[in-house]
Amino acid sequence: MVPFRKHTGRVALLDRADVDTDQIIPKQFLKRIERTGFGEFLFHDWRYLPDGEPNPSFSLNQPRYRGASILLTGKNFGCGSSREHAPWALADFGFRTIIAPSFADIFANNCFKNGLLPVVLPAAQVAELGQRAQENEDYKVTVNLEACTVTDSHGFSSVFSIEEFQRHCLLEGLDDIGLTLQQEARISAYESTRPAWIR
Repeated sequence: MVPFRKHTGRVALLDRADVDTDQIIPKQFLKRIERTGFGEFLFHDWRYLPDGEPNPSFSLNQPRYRGASILLTGKNFGCGSSREHAPWALADFGFRTIIAPSFADIFANNCFKNGLLPVVLPAAQVAELGQRAQENEDYKVTVNLEACTVTDSHGFSSVFSIEEFQRHCLLEGLDDIGLTLQQEARISAYESTRPAWIR
């Protein structure tokens, strides 16, 4: 997993609340066995018209948001089913962090385990950032996980909270496998003491 320490990126605004995981990555695209390749299907039913053409009214299809790596959105983002494919799709599309007033718990935990940082800010601050994203072309913010701050070049500054263990894992780029491999020497030592017939 790629460590997350400090990231500056273009902000894309998805001004919707209660976005569920079936909208983030619809069920018909969950047949892949890899974690990659889901980005093209992100928000599929909103991004595309029935004929397959991009929907010009959907915010992420606006040229000003092309290449965005920070998603700004509404409360309770990631509700619905617990599919881990949702953060996979967001990360594969290019997002490194999501800023919202609140997240569904399982979705947020899946983000942490896949190197995607969910940042909770007060609704008024999220609205302020959204206004700035609409008014300024190529609007960017900096998310600093070491200092737990969100800032921009227009004077915005805010502090966010994160559980220390999740922060440590993101800073060090440790998913569940990485955490286990930190104990590789102890695991090997234990395995070497077991009878050969059960190894």
